[in-house]
Amino acid sequence: MRVFTWMGSLLLMLATLSPSWAEEEATAGEGPGVTTELVRQLGDASDAVQDFYALRELRPAWQQSDAVAAFAAALHTLEGDGLTPQDYRPDGLKSGHRTAYGTSGSAAEKARFDIQATQTLLTALAHLQRGKVDPRALDTGWEVPVEKPDLDLAAISRAVDGQRFEQAMAEARPAYAPYERLRSGLARYRNIERLGGWPRLPERERPLRPGDRDDDVALLRERLAVVGELEVMAADTGAFPGVDLEAPDPRRYDAVLEAAVKRFQQRHLLEPDGVIGRETRAALNVPVERRIDQIRLNMERARWLLHGLPETFVLVDIAGYRLSYFRPNGEIWRSRIVVGRPYRRTPTLRSEITRITVNPTWTIPPTILREDVLPQVRQDLDYLRRENITVLSPSGERIDPREVDWSRPGNVMLRQDAGPQNALGRLVVRFPNDHLVYLHDTPAQGLFSREQRAFSSGCIRVENIREFVQLLFDDTGTGQDVDTRIASGESHNVSLARRMPIIIHYWTVNPGGDGELSFRPDIYERDDALLHALDRPLSL
Repeated sequence: MRVFTWMGSLLLMLATLSPSWAEEEATAGEGPGVTTELVRQLGDASDAVQDFYALRELRPAWQQSDAVAAFAAALHTLEGDGLTPQDYRPDGLKSGHRTAYGTSGSAAEKARFDIQATQTLLTALAHLQRGKVDPRALDTGWEVPVEKPDLDLAAISRAVDGQRFEQAMAEARPAYAPYERLRSGLARYRNIERLGGWPRLPERERPLRPGDRDDDVALLRERLAVVGELEVMAADTGAFPGVDLEAPDPRRYDAVLEAAVKRFQQRHLLEPDGVIGRETRAALNVPVERRIDQIRLNMERARWLLHGLPETFVLVDIAGYRLSYFRPNGEIWRSRIVVGRPYRRTPTLRSEITRITVNPTWTIPPTILREDVLPQVRQDLDYLRRENITVLSPSGERIDPREVDWSRPGNVMLRQDAGPQNALGRLVVRFPNDHLVYLHDTPAQGLFSREQRAFSSGCIRVENIREFVQLLFDDTGTGQDVDTRIASGESHNVSLARRMPIIIHYWTVNPGGDGELSFRPDIYERDDALLHALDRPLSL
């Protein structure tokens, strides 16, 4: 929200300016002063800049060279947030101040510099709080509200006067633990980069397996030691009786190394079998520079999302295949999920859970009908009976499947009856959104045992969904028993007594509570486009 309407309050501000300012501006022979020039030039400035100077009663902010130098130094610290300090021209600020306040600098140049420096500060703080990149420019289906930065201009003005720029930045960045863990992880991986990164395992046809003795094992040991995996496993000395932890044979694939590999595989959503096959080798060989970029772009995603979060909400992590329910009592309930295939992507959105459908029927969506179901029906009409699918007219009347020309079925609808084999299972969790997606049960429970689970048509399948729905009923005061409702066999909706916020987002780096970072496959190939946009030079 704007603090002032600039032109409407300008005369009022001029009328209330201090006598000292008026005397300064009226000094004979010096022409217009800096403040007069500020008034002239602010009409072309952004709303935030105008409001900043309105709060200061048109008092210039950047007359002192040491303030400019302190600001320029603070801009370099933005590297720790994955932003590019040179976007904000820290060196240009210092040279610009020298030019404006040099012997030939005019009041107009001083005012222009003052406005530009303020715009740079507010831009940097806005990027730090809400992100540099507009997510809507990368994802046409983006459904999370994009709000303007919520900057405390009065506090920022005081920070400028007190040269407390790093404090202003600390107050602007997301104040959530996951963001701080990403910052710490970025610093750690940049330190690894400065020390030379990690070794690359050579390509080979035969996988490395526990018990092998090979020169590549020594490289593997060195690779995992760089990121601390070996130290974590070796610390648990009781887990490896009879293993010499002090002086292992570097060429032997022993139990400690196997445990470290399995931990690495789990953190990268790979099958934790301890075998260094093609996928694990590829993950080990990703350069540290690429991991740094992944952390940076996921910090940008965090800046899009981590603001104004409610205390209680459901968070769906698409690339991590995980649902987390942050309950009112402070507990976090977690579950594995199945998300959309790369060509039927689960969208990013923010909404509120409003109702639960118990024993749902399933009206097959047009895309699934056209691409998946019709080919089956054309091959074998009995497919409809086996899958408990009813053919309906557009008005909802039953149609004999034998009377339909399945090569050109027209606008018939196919609806799967409620029951244990229904594609939606026994429960659907619904929330308004433009993509018509929802959370639901599934008869295909075996998919939850996979490490990577992008198998759906866009909606999200939730493991242990009965427990999740019962928690929603209890925590919202809905007063329902999910098992009793399912046992009735009836298809019906249960509205929650209180809506529950839900956020569906895409992360390819997850900061764990232990400070370790987990890197996930970029299943929807979104990282490169975001990185390109994040690294695009900024026009100020």
